[in-house]
Amino acid sequence: MILAQEAEYNPVLPHVSEIIIGLVAFLLLLFVITKFVKPRFEKLYEERAAKIEGGIEKAEKAQAEAEQALAHYKAQLAEARGEAAKIRDDARAEAEQIREELRGQAEEEARRIVAQGEAQLQAQRAQLVAELREELGRNAVTLAGRIVGESLEDEARRRGTVDRFLDELDASGNGSAGARK
Repeated sequence: MILAQEAEYNPVLPHVSEIIIGLVAFLLLLFVITKFVKPRFEKLYEERAAKIEGGIEKAEKAQAEAEQALAHYKAQLAEARGEAAKIRDDARAEAEQIREELRGQAEEEARRIVAQGEAQLQAQRAQLVAELREELGRNAVTLAGRIVGESLEDEARRRGTVDRFLDELDASGNGSAGARK
């Protein structure tokens, strides 16, 4: 009998009661999953998809704003570079103008100094000529007094004689100086 029972019992195939209980439990589990679990998973899936979609939209919007800001920044940078170049050119032009003004002032100062020096030289020359005339006049009067034998102490006569002598000397000196030139 044990052999007969063993022959009827197959360990691979379960008993019919186990199959029925397993089937009922499976159907009950399937009902619970479709009624309660599946809608909850779908709801969570939709929420998650909505969040992802919203995140993608926000990211696209942020990227568009970033691109717009970048374009605006590039435009400002180009404008700033243009202004910097203009400022640099203006500074160069202003520096050149200042340099020219300073050069002109220096040249004017040099001309003024040269003119002042020439005026001083002319004044010194005139003073030297006057001193030489006076000395020459005294020497001429002394020499003439020795030659003539009379004293030329009378101031008016002496001056007249000296002036006449110097004028003749100037006239002959200018004529020979003009011939030398």
